[in-house]
Amino acid sequence: MRDFVYTSQPQRVVFGAGSLAHLAREIDALGARRALVLCTPEQRAQAERVAELLGAQAAGIFDRAVMHVPIETAREARETARSLDADCAVAIGGGSTTGLGKAIALDSALPILAIPTTYAGSEMTPIYGLTEGGLKKTGKDPRVLPRTVIYDPELSRSLPVGLSVTSGINAIAHAAEGLYAQDSNPVMDLMAEEGIAAIARALPAIRSRPEDIEARSDALYGAWLCGSVLGNVGMALHHKLCHTLGGSFNLPHAEVHTVVLPHAIAYNAAAAPRAMERIARALGRENAALGLFELACGNGAPVALEDIGMKQADLDRAADIAASNPYWNPRPIERVAIRALLQRAFEGEPPA
Repeated sequence: MRDFVYTSQPQRVVFGAGSLAHLAREIDALGARRALVLCTPEQRAQAERVAELLGAQAAGIFDRAVMHVPIETAREARETARSLDADCAVAIGGGSTTGLGKAIALDSALPILAIPTTYAGSEMTPIYGLTEGGLKKTGKDPRVLPRTVIYDPELSRSLPVGLSVTSGINAIAHAAEGLYAQDSNPVMDLMAEEGIAAIARALPAIRSRPEDIEARSDALYGAWLCGSVLGNVGMALHHKLCHTLGGSFNLPHAEVHTVVLPHAIAYNAAAAPRAMERIARALGRENAALGLFELACGNGAPVALEDIGMKQADLDRAADIAASNPYWNPRPIERVAIRALLQRAFEGEPPA
């Protein structure tokens, strides 16, 4: 047994179909009285349902959450929370909405209650991200960790199949990188492998039966485990590349994770053989990188950066940004190799 350090996160999880009904009880448990409900414009109807459940406990709805949390949107949401005298935030949606809640908490220390409707997993982490001047910056702060998370598989039934697949592979990315993290530990390794396996079996079932509550539960369970890994250990090349591509070139978050992941795993394969074994085993495949590529292809997800809005002319700049700031990775960061990786991802080639 190797030496390790494990720190648990102070968080309450309520899991199960229909668990949204416990929302008012959970707001009371936080000691809060006025909740600002956060959502994207597209999820306004779900936010209104949440506000209706809260009744007098609802301070209002802020429905302008967007990808990558622009600093201007974060400031506007913070001011709205102050003006409405909100003492907590309820974030219903995916990573964009949870990220906005974290931006509010970073400045005000308002407790967050997260209700995930996708499989992003950010609700389990103290990691936040803000985009300013075309660059996405991330950080870690215990104030932004949602205090309570309600996982209700019923709420993800309406998540389109395509987004379900990319969101699920986004979650797998957290666990895959966690398996070769510099500060990995046996507890997170178990959660990572189980999380990857749960999502890998859920996605084909969701594609064939989109409203299957068992498949949706599996995916949400896997997202919880994968998100927990992200919140407890460090990430490496894959996440650096995705933050670069998403924040600097405004590519869709889940889709860019889906496209890049097999290539980042292939880049690190020789330097992290044990992690590759566990990823492959969880996928039920012989090769981790190819298994991830086939999981995306086989379930109709995009596999080319070109297909999600990346421009060939921007690949050099992306490689420069990704290689510019030193960060830990099991294999040294080599600009030429990163540029080749991006080219294969741009064209949708299988990982090499």
